[in-house]
Amino acid sequence: MYEETGLIADEIEFFMVNSGPEVHYVYPNGDEVSNIEIIYVCRRYHGELKRQEEEIEELRFFNIDEVELDNISPPIRPVVKQFIEQYS
Repeated sequence: MYEETGLIADEIEFFMVNSGPEVHYVYPNGDEVSNIEIIYVCRRYHGELKRQEEEIEELRFFNIDEVELDNISPPIRPVVKQFIEQYS
């Protein structure tokens, strides 16, 4: 979390594991990934929000009702969808 956002997690809880053929993805630049991700929810953190410039165009917080699934990277879309269903 710190590397890409500048924030340090104070408290996390397990949310889900995201893997399988549905999260295999080929990026527009040709890079190919088969993701295996262990996802946590972080509610308490500290630090200053700062993006990793080489990988992130914009970094900000959204209210859950502002999230548009079509704008989420395909490999992580199932995680965001499940989060919205569980917490909204």
